[in-house]
Amino acid sequence: MTEVIRKVLPLTAVVLFLAPSICLGQPQAYAGVLGGVSTLSADARTVFSSNGAAASSYGPENGATVDLFGGVHWNDYFSIQLDYLWNRNALTLDAVRSTAPSDERSFSSHQHAVSGNALLYFRPRDSKVRPYLSVGAGAVHLSAQSASGSVMNGFGATKPTLQVAVGIDLRIRKAWAFRYSFSETVSGNPISAQLTPSGTRMLMNFRNLFGIVKTF
Repeated sequence: MTEVIRKVLPLTAVVLFLAPSICLGQPQAYAGVLGGVSTLSADARTVFSSNGAAASSYGPENGATVDLFGGVHWNDYFSIQLDYLWNRNALTLDAVRSTAPSDERSFSSHQHAVSGNALLYFRPRDSKVRPYLSVGAGAVHLSAQSASGSVMNGFGATKPTLQVAVGIDLRIRKAWAFRYSFSETVSGNPISAQLTPSGTRMLMNFRNLFGIVKTF
């Protein structure tokens, strides 16, 4: 019996220590807006065959991004959040073939994404500095139009996504905070599908975001 008590007491102490923050914290709604820079990953592929060689690649440029979000702090350490994300990036697709002329195409791309996320905070809500980790899933629609204005050369697709992020909330005043977030969204790659030969990498979208959070 003594051995059992000795094993149970440390666990009981941990539960009692966390219980006030986890069990007694009242849910609290919040919303905010972030803006910043979106960076897309690139892709390239080279193929050799008896008919010759072919190489293709695409290169994205950094672009603007916006994140509109709302959620609920269920307690001091756990929150759920719904995000709408938009970004715009210029793209250049290149193709080089030993049996045909080289080809270069320029596009203006837009992404619209929705994701549900779970946030784990490392400090209670009354702290001035609250770092967090988040993970979630959703869907993203990418559309690209030719920079020359030709609709026939455009493309688009909708893909499921996985999103992970690290961030920090810095309290400015009561009910207001400044938020910085660095997030990565991973999805299927409709851009690589346009290459000849087609690319093989997933599409990754890296976002540096800054903005404001309001609690209610």
